[in-house]
Amino acid sequence: MVDSNKKEEIGMSFMVKTVTRLTAVVILLFGIYIVLHGHISPGGGFAGGLIIALSFVQVMIAFGKDIALRKLSEAKAAVLESVGGLLFLTIAALGFLGGHFLINFFASKGRPFTLFSAGTIPFYNIAIAIKVAVGLFSIFIVLVILKRAKKEE
Repeated sequence: MVDSNKKEEIGMSFMVKTVTRLTAVVILLFGIYIVLHGHISPGGGFAGGLIIALSFVQVMIAFGKDIALRKLSEAKAAVLESVGGLLFLTIAALGFLGGHFLINFFASKGRPFTLFSAGTIPFYNIAIAIKVAVGLFSIFIVLVILKRAKKEE
């Protein structure tokens, strides 16, 4: 007999949830840092997008699929992934105004260790990060849904 006063706990233990509350934000901020500084240090859109996706995956593992989907629903994920791809293609196509596809039309020459000297490269990194982060999180959600469907059979 199940006690009606006791709710069924979804996700992992209290300790894991507490640590996740603290570390998921730090991981997300680190991913954003990697994206924004990818043109002057190792990193960029793909690496930063992967780290950002892992912060959402950590929330999903600790709190359960439903809580993570409240943060980033499947509909929002589809829209964001499309926006990332269209943003990348738009910036690349704007290079045609300068005569070449993917031309760096904001700055002719970057300066080492200067954050705002890379022209369009940070914008490419942001677009790629959005696409990669949402795409990897969506793949992880699909794998979790398939695992649950297989268990129920």
